[in-house]
Amino acid sequence: QVQLVESGGGLVQAGGSLRLSCAASGRIFSIYAMGWYRQAPGNERELVARVTRSGSANYTDSVKGRFTISGTIDHVYLQMNSLKPEDTAVYYCNVLTHAQENYWGSGTQVTVSS
Repeated sequence: QVQLVESGGGLVQAGGSLRLSCAASGRIFSIYAMGWYRQAPGNERELVARVTRSGSANYTDSVKGRFTISGTIDHVYLQMNSLKPEDTAVYYCNVLTHAQENYWGSGTQVTVSS
């Protein structure tokens, strides 16, 4: 089992910045990748950014150049700059293990006002 604790999020005006943090505990050795997904009302959950144990990071096209994922395999940060109203969503921390198991945080709300 892997437990995830998220922090950050909140309300910000368009063009502003927020930072999300996620700390993992438990079977850290089993983690292959750690990152963030988001889900807006009426939409499916989508990958925002993820980093693997080897340090390889990938981002969804809509956040490239604005969001940066950093940290270690058991504690990641998502720095979100130049936020847009369309970034409004519940953001979920995610861990993918070597055995292809997914673990999720409880989610944190990010609201960007226009």
